[in-house]
Amino acid sequence: MAGKRERAKSPEPKERRSSSRVQEQRQKERDEKERLALERVKFLSDQSSEQLCDDGDAEPHANKEDDDAVHVPSTNGGTLTTMRRRNNDNNSDFYANEEDPHHKVRRNLRFFNTQYLLMVQAKLMRPDLKGITEVMKANAVLYPRKRIGDLPGVDVGHQFFSRAEMVAVGFHSHWLNGIDYMGDDYQKEYSDYHFPLATSIVMSGQYEDDLDNADVVTYTGQGGHNLTGDKRQYKDQELVRGNLALKNCFEHEVPVRVIRGHDCKSSYSKRVYTYDGLYKVVKFWAEKGVSGFTVYKYQLKRTEGQPELTTNQVNFVRGRIPTSTSEIQGLVCEDISKGLESKRIPATNRVDETPVSPSEFTYITSLKIEPNVKIPKSSAGCNCRGSCTDPKKCACAGLNGGNFPYVDLNDGRLIEPRDVVFECGPNCGCGPGCVNRTSQKRLRFHLEVFRSPKKGWAVRSWDYIPAGSPVCEYIGVLRRTDDVDTLTDNDYIFEIDCQQTMQGLDGRQRRLKDVAVPTDSKASESNGDENVPEFCIDAGSIGNFARFINHSCEPNLFVQCVLSSHHDIKLARVVLFAADNIPPLQELTYDYGYTLDSVHGPDGKVKMLTCYCGAGNCRKRLY
Repeated sequence: MAGKRERAKSPEPKERRSSSRVQEQRQKERDEKERLALERVKFLSDQSSEQLCDDGDAEPHANKEDDDAVHVPSTNGGTLTTMRRRNNDNNSDFYANEEDPHHKVRRNLRFFNTQYLLMVQAKLMRPDLKGITEVMKANAVLYPRKRIGDLPGVDVGHQFFSRAEMVAVGFHSHWLNGIDYMGDDYQKEYSDYHFPLATSIVMSGQYEDDLDNADVVTYTGQGGHNLTGDKRQYKDQELVRGNLALKNCFEHEVPVRVIRGHDCKSSYSKRVYTYDGLYKVVKFWAEKGVSGFTVYKYQLKRTEGQPELTTNQVNFVRGRIPTSTSEIQGLVCEDISKGLESKRIPATNRVDETPVSPSEFTYITSLKIEPNVKIPKSSAGCNCRGSCTDPKKCACAGLNGGNFPYVDLNDGRLIEPRDVVFECGPNCGCGPGCVNRTSQKRLRFHLEVFRSPKKGWAVRSWDYIPAGSPVCEYIGVLRRTDDVDTLTDNDYIFEIDCQQTMQGLDGRQRRLKDVAVPTDSKASESNGDENVPEFCIDAGSIGNFARFINHSCEPNLFVQCVLSSHHDIKLARVVLFAADNIPPLQELTYDYGYTLDSVHGPDGKVKMLTCYCGAGNCRKRLY
């Protein structure tokens, strides 16, 4: 094959000198470009959200002072100063039932994600910023006043799926700027310091002069940066605002929280932000940057005694799918579904001395029906065509309270848990791509069944799973509950308790009630115990990978009853959805919902089973 002809190299162009008038005109053009970019940023947010990116000293979430003294830890183990902390009781009502800070963070993020999805459904511009506004209106910002150091409930390695999530928590209060800092109104609380004072920085590759070597980083100050995205400096930076705040951290030896942002295709925001711990500014200086303009540089060194960095692990796991089975350690089965699922589900075992694979069950992807179980006829359905888009005209949307339960984002996400979800079925006019068929779509995540030390087989994902995404349906044999009461040593029976949940029976927690249950779907009267579901799914010997998902007292999945082909709530489909944004390799779990002392053996005695979920509020017993 003939090679391509090379063009003759032209001599290097000589640098052209410009007159002062031309240089001044070019500078005006750059300033105008920045002004237009800033106007565009302001246009993307409403008036309330603009407060979130304001670098001024005004603090929109200020509260009244109290007399609580708080000691701020120094990086060398001592105490920097004693300051007065302002009262954060403005969000005490929202978190009234939560004491553990990790639970508060989880509640905060779940609330934000619900508001975010509602804004997506309303087709509003910048739904993330609108979601933050709703969090602020509900007084649900967990840390409305900025703090130095770690924040309770956000451990090193915690991953945020967007900048907006950090703002909702109060971990980094600017959705746009890389440096978050305290203004002059914190002077009374930190009387021994000069302000502004930085609390956190986000490293996301936005500046051409950044240098990241994990434990030691060189961070470029803010300002003079082209907001159009080519990362070029076009004017000198000044020692003000965030730049001055980092300088003051150097002088006072105040630690700064460091968050690293990375591209992530499987994250719903296409980014993931990892908290990598506290860093100390060890020196700063000004120099000419790559583009020839003055930039401020800050060298930060990670303080000792913290958990190891997880960012490298996140980079390795993020979106990385093995190209061959030889790359999977401890592989005992290439695909437990034997090709029945749209994606392979490998099984790994690095626990047993003689590794074994999941056995003694047959894999299926749809329910098997016992002969004595009568399935109702298919419901009438909606008259939509192609895809259901207008909730005012869609009959299925009417059953869900007048709107669709899902948003058309990331292949469909449930906005929030409900008593029951009515999906489009076989008699509907819409096609398989309709958003109101979200749970009926094929497996969308790369999953792995793995052997755990204490809990037997377990399930995890190689992908990020956005909150509200369906993970799987619980598949097995549909039976009458009376028929399985005599079975022993079968821990794979799932009772369909949609009716009991809707009525709040036996301590079950009610959910969103704004649904219109059709007359023919209401449960018929039964002579049996109304607390006991009439039907169940038995996955003891026949089922799918859902049978391997373990219990947790703090689960990241939730159970959702779904009706699609018919409207009998006693025979609803059981679908597991993501309750949180789930990072790769985190075990998937849901709450089995047992009441203590509710399980009895053949002899009538109460059976007890120890819980090994390891959650902070573990109930210690499964039943």
